[in-house]
Amino acid sequence: MKNLAFAGAMIASCTLASPAFAHNVRADDHAPIGVSADHTHKKGEVMFSLRYMHMAMSGNQVGTDGISNDAIVTTIPNRFAGMPMQPPTLRLVPQSMAKDMVMLGAMYSPADWITLVAMLPYSERESNITTYAGPTGTTVLGDFQTNPKGIGDISAGAIFPLLGQKPATSDTGTELNLRAVVGMPTGSIDETGQTLSPMNTQPTMVMPYGMQSGSGTWDLKPALTLKQWSGKWSFGAQYAGTIRTGTNDNSYRLGDVHEGSLWASYLPAQWISLSGRVRAQSTGRIEGLNPNVMGPVQTANPDFSGGETVDLLGGVNFVATHGALAGHRLGIELGAPIYQNVNGPQLTGDWMLTVGWQKAF
Repeated sequence: MKNLAFAGAMIASCTLASPAFAHNVRADDHAPIGVSADHTHKKGEVMFSLRYMHMAMSGNQVGTDGISNDAIVTTIPNRFAGMPMQPPTLRLVPQSMAKDMVMLGAMYSPADWITLVAMLPYSERESNITTYAGPTGTTVLGDFQTNPKGIGDISAGAIFPLLGQKPATSDTGTELNLRAVVGMPTGSIDETGQTLSPMNTQPTMVMPYGMQSGSGTWDLKPALTLKQWSGKWSFGAQYAGTIRTGTNDNSYRLGDVHEGSLWASYLPAQWISLSGRVRAQSTGRIEGLNPNVMGPVQTANPDFSGGETVDLLGGVNFVATHGALAGHRLGIELGAPIYQNVNGPQLTGDWMLTVGWQKAF
């Protein structure tokens, strides 16, 4: 959680002097903070944003059912069995993982019909793994931790307003926006870490796919967002995708991601809105195989990747309407999965948090 303190410090440092009044803004003019690419800007406007995201995972699952550590190491075959020093079943079992990300974003509108966007992510992953002794049995040898971190894949592109923007002085209106963004392979796919083997050695290995900072491919990131305001209520729907192109330099490609969200927000006062959101996500399996990723652990097998999840999230948006902080926005959204069906064994999600600051000039 140390990145949370960093994000808070950055948010505080970005509260620059701004116009004394922002009477026409509403807290729900923007979607819940966990939704990206939901709005555009007028010609000449610039917006900066900073988001902190945390996701916690623990326990393992196959399909929709949980599976114990002992069951994994005695019944799940090791894809690399038969190779030197490779046991017949899995012997390393992930226990938990925490992912922290800080995302810096910028938007600029050179004309009313287009808003340019760019996003720079920094992520840190912390995984706790239990190693079982020898090639068989249920004797625990010990635990170890890996903690890769670094800049992720930078994204850049544009958002186009298809149905215009809600008038600032109105409590009703409709917006439909289209995002066309490309993810660039700037994040690392060669991160390494020290492990604990079943033979009680500590080799340094290339980290599995989910522990890398980048995808290694150029990715297409389309999104279509519809928002509707009616008095104190507002509603929204979004489809967002990540489409991988080609195969990366390590001979694999991550699975495509398709995500849909529905939300409703209530505005008890101009400066605050409360939201509820349902998000469904489908992630494809990893295709190919990194020859440098090998071992008796589920995360080294591309077949044990991807699946479907449904999350339920609640949020609050704040906007300052006057004074030195007029126009500054703060959003918080907290959620947890209510359905998970994974190509397991895989770690499953516990909860997620997004905190973000936004300011347009």
